[in-house]
Amino acid sequence: QLQLVESGGGLVQAGGSLRLSCAASGRTFNNIDMGWFRQAPGKEREFVGRRNRSGTTVYADSVKGRFAISIDNAKNTVYLQMNSLNPEDTAVYYCAGRNPYYGTYEFWGQGTQVTVSS
Repeated sequence: QLQLVESGGGLVQAGGSLRLSCAASGRTFNNIDMGWFRQAPGKEREFVGRRNRSGTTVYADSVKGRFAISIDNAKNTVYLQMNSLNPEDTAVYYCAGRNPYYGTYEFWGQGTQVTVSS
């Protein structure tokens, strides 16, 4: 089993940056893809981005060019660097582990709140 714990959320002004962390325990990232999702109040959870086990990344159009996912294997931690934040980025952010064979997200963190003020 993979346990995920997010941290790094908080309040930031528009135009600012935050880096979210997702610490994993129980197993390593070697054989799974790691994704980030977010859910704003009153909205459905949406895909933010994913780093595949091959190292390739994919991002939602809404964050492309502003957000970046990286992994520190030594720390067993996934990061989401968020730049040029705007109020529309306000949400609870979740990291998730995806089974690369079935494409299903099987492991989820508890989420961390990001609030961007205008």
